[in-house]
Amino acid sequence: MSTAILTGQPVPGSSLETDLRSLGFDVRIAADAAEAETLLAEVPADRRVAVVDARFVGHEHALRLGLTDPRFPLAAIPGAVTAQQTGRRALTRAMARENSANGESPADGAPLTGSLADRIAAALEADSADGADGVDVHRPDLGSLVATVPDDPQARNEARQAVAAVDDEAVRLKSAVKARDGFFTTYCVSPYSRYLARWCARRGLTPNQVTTASLLTALIAAGCAATGTRGGFVAAGVLLLASFVLDCTDGQLARYSLQYSTLGAWLDATFDRAKEYAYYAGLALGASAASGSGGGDDVWGLALGAMVLQTCRHVVDFSFNEANTGDPAHTSPTAALSHRLDSVGWTVWVRRMIVLPIGERWAMLAVLTALTTPRITFYALLIGCAFAATYTTAGRVLRSRARKGRRTERATRALADLADTGPLAERLAAALRNTARHLPGLTAPAVALLGGAAVVTTAALTDFGGPWTVLAALLYVPASALAVARPLGGALDWLVPPFFRAAEYGTVLALAANADVNGALPAAYGLVAAVAYHHYDTVYRIRGDAGAPPPWLVRAVGGHEGRTLAVAALAALLTASQFTVALTVLAVAVALLVLVESIRFWVAAHRGGAPAVHDEGEPA
Repeated sequence: MSTAILTGQPVPGSSLETDLRSLGFDVRIAADAAEAETLLAEVPADRRVAVVDARFVGHEHALRLGLTDPRFPLAAIPGAVTAQQTGRRALTRAMARENSANGESPADGAPLTGSLADRIAAALEADSADGADGVDVHRPDLGSLVATVPDDPQARNEARQAVAAVDDEAVRLKSAVKARDGFFTTYCVSPYSRYLARWCARRGLTPNQVTTASLLTALIAAGCAATGTRGGFVAAGVLLLASFVLDCTDGQLARYSLQYSTLGAWLDATFDRAKEYAYYAGLALGASAASGSGGGDDVWGLALGAMVLQTCRHVVDFSFNEANTGDPAHTSPTAALSHRLDSVGWTVWVRRMIVLPIGERWAMLAVLTALTTPRITFYALLIGCAFAATYTTAGRVLRSRARKGRRTERATRALADLADTGPLAERLAAALRNTARHLPGLTAPAVALLGGAAVVTTAALTDFGGPWTVLAALLYVPASALAVARPLGGALDWLVPPFFRAAEYGTVLALAANADVNGALPAAYGLVAAVAYHHYDTVYRIRGDAGAPPPWLVRAVGGHEGRTLAVAALAALLTASQFTVALTVLAVAVALLVLVESIRFWVAAHRGGAPAVHDEGEPA
């Protein structure tokens, strides 16, 4: 249980103690700073502790936002400051200084005034600003919520009237919804899903449980689609929408009740991809099972193409965002135009819709599944995603060309981790490092693009089993090595990871399609899904400041260039049927390695008390 230390004499009629206990705090009362310091020392180091002025007047939700959010080591609102385990040392130091100062009078002999909690928060912020082993103090945006420490009875009455004038439950419900969301989610889901989130909170359900329910619903939807019947397709569309409602609800529940966790953020992000790609597979199975005048329809190639395109879109998003993290100088005419358009209401919604975020994408999938065929559904998805990818990537390229800021060390390290370079290219990159220093700035994305395009084009246009794809894959290894031979600090170097993803996934797709035997494309789908999981997991670790996957894992799964070469060699050495078996074995091996390591890491991070995160991720 958390502990709240009330400083000063309790105010008659105040609900502060009741509010704190309802938030899970064990309340203790300190008459002065010395007693508060003593009580602080008695609280176990692994517990959250808060120092709250007994005169505090405000909404319970203001206290919840300021004192219970697990994402921040230190947080404060007027009249209250709190620390988790990682912030306890800083809080203890600040408390000791304030206690020492409280025993002395200022030079003019006047007594010390003001809230002890506010003075401690100010001292903590000063330590953070000085960089002397300080920890940032989070101050939540309270909006219309009241949080104040009145100095006299009149001010207290005015504060109580202000509290009564604002419905904190309405504010809490409103803040449960993302500030920036898609059109479909904002107008078709959030108006009622927030109440579902409150219903879940009042019954003790956790965001992780709702996330799991969303996954199960989507898997059932995929199973219905796999039946290949019209009734199955209609049920699949309805269930997919239900899964999306639950997907929105889990995040809203986390924000409503501040139930953030490292494990929850990972589950939410991972399950989103699992749901969507499992649904693609269900549609492909359903198309194969569908009966009609022409028999079943093989759309596995379209399903795999949709997964490749969607994954590459996400990598573009991840790479661009990571490349510009901590870059205040990232400005351009394109960015200025974007900001101006965002000031006009209707253009905001048009721009959010045309990038086809998850809400619009899943709504389109659900409606088209129920009313048309899997082939039409995939055609619409591919066209929509291709347009969205072109639009967003072009805008980011224009912004990056005008970029003047120097890329941070964290950004270059993140791009290197996202590249997923294996041992072959790694060794060659070390040998090419001196040469790469003298090459033009666009060398990295240019050679990544040309090398990837060469191997994918060769795999697509030559006969299955020929040596040409192997030769192209062999040339792709030094090309990818040259691309990462120097730090990825160039204006367009964020394009290197998505080019690598497109090269690897595209090669697998082209070779499986050219094999032209039953099972080759489903096996390729499984392999790309396993590798994509590895790449998504890398992103989630970077976003959570947990670093990249361990080097042994990257080497064990070969890196992008090693896997590309291995698949090309298997296609040249084996028959089409044997190639299908080999792809299946490779998919299972990669999936086992990356899943076991990923689950081990995230569960250990959660149990080890890693700072809670809540990544808003892709706009719903």
